[in-house]
Formats: sequence, structure tokens, C-alpha cells
Amino acid sequence: MSAKPTIYHEKQVKELCALHALNNLFQERGTFSKNELDGICSRLSPNVWINPHRSMLGLGNYDINVIMAALQLKGCEAVWFDKRKDPGCLDLSNICGFILNVPSDYKFGFVMLPLRRRHWIAIRQIQGNFYNLDSKLDAPQLIGRSSDLIAYLKQQMECKEKELFVVVSKEVEEKQLWMNQFAVSSPTHNPPLNHCDSPDSVTDNSNPYESKNDSVECLQIHEVRNCSLAVNDF
Repeated sequence: MSAKPTIYHEKQVKELCALHALNNLFQERGTFSKNELDGICSRLSPNVWINPHRSMLGLGNYDINVIMAALQLKGCEAVWFDKRKDPGCLDLSNICGFILNVPSDYKFGFVMLPLRRRHWIAIRQIQGNFYNLDSKLDAPQLIGRSSDLIAYLKQQMECKEKELFVVVSKEVEEKQLWMNQFAVSSPTHNPPLNHCDSPDSVTDNSNPYESKNDSVECLQIHEVRNCSLAVNDF
């Protein structure tokens, strides 16, 4: 019987779910710190009184621009996944992990406030199995093997308020290797995106969630090979 894998799992503190998701994704404490993410916010929007990429109170609530910039410091890219596609089109052997954006209610103590916040969740493979590393969970949640992950992602993408980002190396992103090579293109139009609890605007006029492949139909799913994320700067 194989030993249970050791999994690094940061728990939720304040509104730092983006920080926890990044550290859980890289499976190492201190991969990023709050000061580093705040520094990224300042670089993205310098010389402003209220930074649009984080909570006005400075408690966290970082947006996707901050996550993308942080991943780029580690030689990675976050690619928005078009939920009109079948997750079975993903070539899991070339994917390092996932970051899921879900709606989240805001609590002050035991009081539920009528506010909505974005919540970031890391999903990645560890010793052959995929795990949900949500910082709000008491412990990592086992999803299972590749077929279980595809079924899980399909279920998540049924919610119009959830968004999925595929984390890959820069080389994989440039060559579009995160999509199954047995995919067949088909024409489609681009409907407007449903943003998930994200009042913040992006840093430029282009849509950071824009997918380079509008729609694909998959013919095959490859078995996953181990894909570990480096913790040092590239």
C-alpha cells in the first residue's frame, strides 16, 4: 500500500486566497508573500490612491492581473479556459495545474454581509492524483485521476460565475501545447464573458481571459505525466 502523499496546504487568512492559491499550487511555503503581491499591485498601477488590483483595505482580494504577473515571475502563464470547450480537450501532460475562480460570500465575524468577493482555488496533481487545494477547506480534497479531474472540471464549468485558468510553462503557452493535439477546430462566435465577482478592471484594453483557440472538439485524452512546478525564478 502506497504511503499517503505529503501535501502543502495553506489555510485561509483574511482575503489572501490568491496568495494561498499560488503557494498551494507551487507546493511550498513562502513561494510568494503578501508584500510581494502588494508590490506587484503597485507596479501594475503606480501612483494611485486606491489600487484597483486589491482590496481597498489592503487585506488581499487580489485580481487575476496580480496572479498572472506572479506566475510570470516563475516562468509560467495563466491561460483562461473558454468554458464553451470540453475540458477533455486539455492535454494534462503539459499542464502544471489550475486556478479556479468562484463566487464567495463575505463574512464579518459570524455575520454574512451582502457583498460578493472573488475566491481563488488551486488544483494540481500530486503523486498521480489531482487535489482541490482550496484554502477554505480543512484539508486537501482528493479529486482523483485524469478522468475524475475532467469530470470535476466539467461540473465546475456548468456554473456561469466560475472561471478556470490553466497554468502552464511559457513554452507550452507559446506553442499552445496545453490543448490536445488531436483537437479539431470549428467556427464559432465569441459571446461576452461572465466575470466572476470581479469589479476590478484589467490593466489594458485587451481581455486577459481571451483564448487563442475559439472552439475545439477533442478526439482523445492523454494520460497525465508528472508535471511539477519549479519554485525558483526562471
